[in-house]
Amino acid sequence: MATYLQSLQSHYRQHANADTAVPMKKYMQDQFEFLGIKSPEAKLLFRQFVADHGLPETSQIEQLVRELWTWPEREFQYVALMFLDKLQKQLTPDGIPLLEHIITHKSWWDTVDSIAIHHVGKLLRQYPDQRDPVISSWRDADDFWLRRTTLLFQLDYKAETDESLLFDLVTANHDSSEFFIRKAIGWALREYSKTAPDAVKTFVQDQSMAPLSRREALKWMKSKGLLP
Repeated sequence: MATYLQSLQSHYRQHANADTAVPMKKYMQDQFEFLGIKSPEAKLLFRQFVADHGLPETSQIEQLVRELWTWPEREFQYVALMFLDKLQKQLTPDGIPLLEHIITHKSWWDTVDSIAIHHVGKLLRQYPDQRDPVISSWRDADDFWLRRTTLLFQLDYKAETDESLLFDLVTANHDSSEFFIRKAIGWALREYSKTAPDAVKTFVQDQSMAPLSRREALKWMKSKGLLP
């Protein structure tokens, strides 16, 4: 694994671009350092690396992801998520502590949202008996990124969305002053409104929530002429 990681690091560092690193860092509000590799090139580099070196064994994925999460440049956390994407079908509930770790470390919307939707959401869909224990543990967490995850993990569920759970989680967070929670509430409701507009409209009308959340929740329905 050490050799694999060294090769990975070298592969990306030789494509670093200081000119693009500066605006990328600024876009992320100076939260992280960047190599300056934009997404299209980063995806190509990942495909090239996997073609040359293969994927790690499933048993090695936790070590790999945790190590990449310690590297300073943000692109390496994106690489970790690309590895998780590739190995998603092999993930089991034993991977939940790893997902919690990367949600709560180096936390920002660019990684947390991807983890919530593409990894937590898919894993809990595959193992539905794990959903309630995980969500119950995270919904009242002091770390608001875990709470944001509970609001967003069903984003791609469409008709399979547990409406009662979604509305309950929104209600539990409706008085939060945290921007990323308010935004997540609006996003989750807006996405579900594409499946159940009447239910969302009634819920938003009856529910006390921040103006930002309400505005975001109703945006799609207004664009489709479903609201006055």
